[in-house]
Amino acid sequence: MPPKANMRPPAKPRNAFASLKRIFSYMYGFKLHMTFAVIGIILSAAAGVVGTNMLKPIIDNIDDALKTGDWDKDAFIGLLVVLSAVYAMGAVSTFVYQRVMMKVSTTTLMRIRNDLFDKMESLPVRFFDKHTHGELMSLYTNDTDAIREMLSNSVAQFISSAVTIAGVLISMIILSWRLTILVIVMFFLMIKIVGFIGSHSSKGFIAQQKALGTVNGYIEEMIDGQKVVKVFCREDKADEEFDILNEQLCQAATKANTFANVLMPIMNNLSYLHYAATAIIGGIMAVKGIGGMTVGTVVAYLQLTRSFSHPITQVSQQLNSVLTALAGAERIFNVIDEQPESDDGYVTLVNADITPDGTITEAPRRTGRWAWRHPHKADGTVTYTEVHGNVEFDDVYFGYEPEKTVLNGITLYAHAGQKIAFVGSTGAGKTTITNLINRFYDVPDGKIRYDGININKIKKDDLRRSQSIVLQDTHLFTGTVMENIRYGKLDATDEEVYAAAKLANADTFIRHLENGYDTMLTADGANLSQGQRQLLAIARAAVADPPVLILDEATSSIDTRTEALIEKGMDSLMEGRTVFVIAHRLSTVRNSNAIMVLEHGKIIERGCHSELIAQHGKYYQLYTGMFELS
Repeated sequence: MPPKANMRPPAKPRNAFASLKRIFSYMYGFKLHMTFAVIGIILSAAAGVVGTNMLKPIIDNIDDALKTGDWDKDAFIGLLVVLSAVYAMGAVSTFVYQRVMMKVSTTTLMRIRNDLFDKMESLPVRFFDKHTHGELMSLYTNDTDAIREMLSNSVAQFISSAVTIAGVLISMIILSWRLTILVIVMFFLMIKIVGFIGSHSSKGFIAQQKALGTVNGYIEEMIDGQKVVKVFCREDKADEEFDILNEQLCQAATKANTFANVLMPIMNNLSYLHYAATAIIGGIMAVKGIGGMTVGTVVAYLQLTRSFSHPITQVSQQLNSVLTALAGAERIFNVIDEQPESDDGYVTLVNADITPDGTITEAPRRTGRWAWRHPHKADGTVTYTEVHGNVEFDDVYFGYEPEKTVLNGITLYAHAGQKIAFVGSTGAGKTTITNLINRFYDVPDGKIRYDGININKIKKDDLRRSQSIVLQDTHLFTGTVMENIRYGKLDATDEEVYAAAKLANADTFIRHLENGYDTMLTADGANLSQGQRQLLAIARAAVADPPVLILDEATSSIDTRTEALIEKGMDSLMEGRTVFVIAHRLSTVRNSNAIMVLEHGKIIERGCHSELIAQHGKYYQLYTGMFELS
């Protein structure tokens, strides 16, 4: 298989506005919700501004009472009631918009995840060969969580801050335009600082996301391969490599958060400095009666000063979250924009009724016989060809990378019902041949024909439905044993599942499980032995009842006695079907109709077991133990 490569996030968002706009496009159907949210945000911010402005008449009322000794108690109580109502309205509005934004953000993320998963299901195998599992998983965890944080908090905070800043600035100008000049000067200074720190912080957070994806990928590999690590006593080596990756993540996170964390102290100190300057200047103006300044005006203005600097600080805080979210969103959208697996095939697989004279008609039900439905574009006619499983390679060249050829001029044929075996050293091209039969990859040069039809003309889904594959590395899904076998044919009856399990010699051990066929399997069937897992994989292939069967080291983890029992049961499964076998255990391929010996992407010998033994060539050397088959 081709080597893995790291998925590299962009050095910086190519178009932050486009990414933001695309995120918002997932919020369709929420116009009414967003209207309520925006109204709630505005009312919440306005309540804070109005409440602060009401401090002036309240304090002036007390100041007048102290000066004159005549206290207007009713007016004072009325002001307190109004102030309480204003803050109560603000609290309710805050609850409403936060609740609405949580609903909008979680639903938006659900839609993004759905699109991401749908696209992954449509991507070619080549894509997964080039990206580690950890990096892809980080799209669903770290990157989507960053988007959630932005939608649920940052967006609302930006709107609230904008409303607060506008309301506070207007109130300040009304109370004292002289002091407002100082506020404006401080505002532009803060904006300049936020812009400078934000530009440096964005690069750091992108590097942090990349390093985090690498660490996640390494951790997943170590968890999956923990037994291998312990068998070879590589715990210290794993620790050493993890320490290096973790150190890289630490350095990236330190650089990213250094600017982010230094921003708050700077902004806070500037706001305190501004607060102190405003208090001194406002106090002097109140004492001297400049511009009609009163004690209530000074107190209200000081509170407005805090209200003005606080949203600016909040915006600077949220800026880092937004940058992280946009970097993650771009990684997600890059995958969503990947080209899906192309399929220009038009020949389909159908159930067929075949009369004794060979007439083929399409059947609406499963008949156990299949045909290729071939519409001809030239004259508009449709012809049917019975599926036999004849496979032919005609001078096929292929490489996972253009500059490195894996197969070099492969020519072979397999007639219906034949068992074709591939033997050869690792990297000789055995698995690659089977990958081409089911069109995991398309060949750049040469032809592959299936029942005389170029496989490029056959729809990939239909082509793959005509085959079953049992891989050396089995994968079992979370679910019951019954469900895992039925995965090969979702509409299979319980009886068909039992029959397939018996055929694979899995029925006995399954019935000895705690709950038999209803036993739950988790963690890729960790509670089963490797041999038992492969038996279930063979049963899964058997229940599909395909015309073509591919066995890629399917019995490598099964003992010789069990393998002999399976072979007896599989004889009926292979009857009338084309079977491709990849095997390192040469005793398993002796009864093959043809054995292909591969070396460096070429077939160097072919024939049945007795013919190859008589040739005294490479197969003879491998079989007699003169060379070991790696």
